[in-house]
Amino acid sequence: MNAMILAAGRGERMRPLTDHCPKVLLSAGGKTLLDWHLQRLVAAGVERVVINIAWLGDLIREHLRHHTPMGLEVLISDEQDRALETAGGIVKALPLLGSAPFLVLNGDVWCDFKVDNLPSWPEGLAHLLLVNNPAHHPQGDFSLIGDQVQSIGHGRSLTYAGIGCFHPELFAGQSAGVAALGPLLRRACGRRQLTATHYSGYWQDVGTPARLAALDVGLTSG
Repeated sequence: MNAMILAAGRGERMRPLTDHCPKVLLSAGGKTLLDWHLQRLVAAGVERVVINIAWLGDLIREHLRHHTPMGLEVLISDEQDRALETAGGIVKALPLLGSAPFLVLNGDVWCDFKVDNLPSWPEGLAHLLLVNNPAHHPQGDFSLIGDQVQSIGHGRSLTYAGIGCFHPELFAGQSAGVAALGPLLRRACGRRQLTATHYSGYWQDVGTPARLAALDVGLTSG
């Protein structure tokens, strides 16, 4: 299975840390967020990873020259001056990802979930990892009945973890350009084409300096 790490974002909430450093190259527990992701993907048996870049992308390229794990093929999808957001970035990278389902990881999350436990071929268009709503996102994204994702008519007690397995067909008809992933997921959900796993282990959206610091403390202390 191939995988994609979303790493093109500017990281506005992380400023000033991201003024001169891409968000995925920020460190916690002695490693960059990017290196944590690559390590977990290699452990899951992934052999090809696509990473999209935009803001300070050359620094990510340089880091990968020295820190790509042995046996892992890393391809760059360069969005240049304007990040295409989540769906737009994936659509641009589809030719590099192939015709089979692929993993997607947000570059600014940390989770100890083993991604090889996700289904390699979703029953529908995508299979997401969902976590309990964090304090900074109490409204949630979805609810779950069995493994079927619900988005309306039920209490949204779960949040998309930024980790999932996606079939390329999810993006059928999506034109190139800036686009968010949320509307595509909600559309798939409405068609009962979206399943998920609820994970209650350690997960952190590393979206602010305070949350990065908390993650660093947690990883350093074990």
